[in-house]
Amino acid sequence: MPTPPRVLTVAGSDSGGGAGIQADLKTMLALGTHGMSVLTAVTAQNSLGVQGAWELPAEAVRAQFRSVVDDIGVQAVKTGMLSSPELVETVADLLAGLSAPVVVDPVGVSKHGDALLAASALDAVRTKLLPTATVATPNLDEVAQLTGVRVHEEADMRRAAAAVLGFGPRWALIKGGHLEGDAVDLLTDGTEEHWLRAPRHDNRHTHGTGCTLASAVAARLARGDTVPEAVAAAKEYVTGAIAGGFRLGAGIGPVDHGWRLRG
Repeated sequence: MPTPPRVLTVAGSDSGGGAGIQADLKTMLALGTHGMSVLTAVTAQNSLGVQGAWELPAEAVRAQFRSVVDDIGVQAVKTGMLSSPELVETVADLLAGLSAPVVVDPVGVSKHGDALLAASALDAVRTKLLPTATVATPNLDEVAQLTGVRVHEEADMRRAAAAVLGFGPRWALIKGGHLEGDAVDLLTDGTEEHWLRAPRHDNRHTHGTGCTLASAVAARLARGDTVPEAVAAAKEYVTGAIAGGFRLGAGIGPVDHGWRLRG
């Protein structure tokens, strides 16, 4: 049996299973790849929010990364929750030695508004992590946090993308899900522009959308897609996952990572 493409997620754990490492691995499996993980933090998290977070030592993150990459190898990497300057710099240094594509999801806050990135780490994200990215996937809150650019309408997304690209990623995927109307995203490398639109589903159970989208992009890149192809396929996958989002607990439930299996 052939070995599936290998994708590594470097991110935090979500004990409720809706986001973080758990969402990443489910997405990677659903898209036909072998998911592997470097755990950066443990969270106590459920449908109501984040009740606690504990960062792992940089030494543990470095050891996990080397263990996987040096033996198994990777064909794409996705980064998520990196809460401190030390962790951001550690991961950026590790990624700088890779030839595989890297998808950086600059996680700033959880779906419930809980801070997941220390303010002191923002400069390291800008100057160390984003330059390693093949694709950076900030939402509008993360764009504002990183660049100061506030997007109020679709026309503002070009300016946001330019500001993100100024930090060095090859491509920026600006996620416009917080705007009114259709869910519209802009993918650009500063020359090409790809606008991706999908109908907005009336479903509040959207926990894990950012993790899922970034992981889907990484999985498709590992399978050999170009960046525009990977992002278009990931957009289709996450749109279906949002449509299938389900209630879990008393708050915001997760998207459905296995929606295609039940189609």
